[in-house]
Amino acid sequence: MSENLIEIRNLSVYFETDEGVVKAVDNISLDIRKGRTLGIVGESGCGKSVTSQALLRIVPRPGKISGKILLYEHNNEELKYPIDLVELASNGEEIRKIRGGTIAMIFQEPMKAFSPLHTIGNQITEGIMLHSEPDYGKAREIAINVLREVGMANPEQRIDQYPHQLSGGMRQRAMIAMALSCNPSLLIADEPTTALDVTVQAQVLKMINDLKSARDGTVLFITHDLGVIAEMADDVAVMYLGKVVEYADVDTIFHSARHPYTLALLKSIPSLLDDESKKKLFTIEGTVPYAMNLPPGCGFYSRCPFGVENKCNVGDIPYVEKSNNHFVRCIYADAREMNLEAK
Repeated sequence: MSENLIEIRNLSVYFETDEGVVKAVDNISLDIRKGRTLGIVGESGCGKSVTSQALLRIVPRPGKISGKILLYEHNNEELKYPIDLVELASNGEEIRKIRGGTIAMIFQEPMKAFSPLHTIGNQITEGIMLHSEPDYGKAREIAINVLREVGMANPEQRIDQYPHQLSGGMRQRAMIAMALSCNPSLLIADEPTTALDVTVQAQVLKMINDLKSARDGTVLFITHDLGVIAEMADDVAVMYLGKVVEYADVDTIFHSARHPYTLALLKSIPSLLDDESKKKLFTIEGTVPYAMNLPPGCGFYSRCPFGVENKCNVGDIPYVEKSNNHFVRCIYADAREMNLEAK
């Protein structure tokens, strides 16, 4: 068996609109290794969430998927390893057995993800009855236990409440409980702390880490916050304009990053050190190019302090392994010492 739970190969997600084609995800390849957390980081619109939607086959219309998403572990004995999720019908029985069972997702906005017309208990037990325990009484007991596991106070009472009756932190805990209720092989967390205050954020992040360790699970964590990545991830993929521009383990990303975009993101992190507190916060100049009219060459060229005309802005930039399992999409990644204040 593969040490990878999921292998993504040449995945592309395009949206054909009246104005043109939007390349939300453009020919990316990634491995999600068993028992580890893969963090995907990047600015809004870089393709992080669409990548996770492609794994669950819930890309909204008119999105089209190409490439391969190979799944090496699942709870459906009728399917043979590996399963190419791209080949499954998005509304078919096979993907429905995987979605919520083998692969579960914590959505960014629980208030939008939960139905306002049903109690959280009805929504959690529905998934349990579909994937693991058809008896309602036993499924309800499992739901109460998993609510207790995620730190929900008085779960016997909360299970019969509606989403609007819960605070933001409680709704997020209920969302995590629903995702974990069928013991998925892969838990996708799509910016699960964005709408929460700082104190609750820390609690939710610690809870996800603790639950991952207790269940020996695998996590795909999506965020724009490198501080969260440092705490949560084992491996990191940095995305920009639908492409992975750098991939490595978390220590390499923070101490030996080579792509100018990754370096700029790292430099943008606020510092609490006394000698840094009075300096102006570093920002990445320029704007992200328009997705329907992408420039040739490197998408980061117009904002890059090291860009070389007629080199970086022509042709495709290769995605090259610079060292052991450290991949970079930059033709000058190891040509010189990169100093963001040089230009």
